Amino acid sequence: MAKSGMEKGKGKIKETVGKVTGKKDMEAEGKADQMKGKAREAGEKGSRRGTKAMDDLKRRTS
Repeated sequence: MAKSGMEKGKGKIKETVGKVTGKKDMEAEGKADQMKGKAREAGEKGSRRGTKAMDDLKRRTS
């Protein structure tokens, strides 16, 4: 979760700096970084759910 948060934060900073300086490429790069962070977060969340489901299944069969 830490990596996804860092990626989203870095992206937000880039986006803001891009808006302030008028650099559309930096603004777009910031938005892309934020989307990567959100995607990573969703993947991490899915992984945690999968692990929890496996643990629950193991407990039920034991």
